[in-house]
Amino acid sequence: LKTLKESGHENVYNATEKPLLFAQTAAVLEFQILCFGFSAVALHAVLDFSWFGLVRSPVSATLPQICSRLYLTWGILWSFPEIIRYSFFGFKEAFGFAPSWLLWLRYSTFLLLYPTGISSEVGLIYIALPFIKVSENYCIRMPNKWNFSFDYFYAAIVALGIYLPGM
Repeated sequence: LKTLKESGHENVYNATEKPLLFAQTAAVLEFQILCFGFSAVALHAVLDFSWFGLVRSPVSATLPQICSRLYLTWGILWSFPEIIRYSFFGFKEAFGFAPSWLLWLRYSTFLLLYPTGISSEVGLIYIALPFIKVSENYCIRMPNKWNFSFDYFYAAIVALGIYLPGM
């Protein structure tokens, strides 16, 4: 909010990039807790300083969410800075508390917000496709010593294809 007020919306992502990358990557700990149980809870608690953030969702629901966030965070937003970046600001993070009506909205509006979020992720990947193709970031071309080829552009198209049945 401070950056938005002082420098304008153009600079908000630069101000929030490192915390965003850290927070989205730390979501891997949620999946670790689901798979490995209490032993991972101790690690999560040490890093999070809280026992209250534990996820009670099934692995089948949490894993795709975490994977899509990591892919969007690192595979699109971080890798292709030409793409318009979005920031996530929560009332709680900005002011240190959340009113009860906001808590109700958080857990009651998923029918609208979930498809909107998925649509945004799909849109970001789709908008990034021309930049991915031109840049050839993360591509491995033959010939090489591994006799292996990989094209990130086509991997992004596959990721798009996973979203529809995955949602």
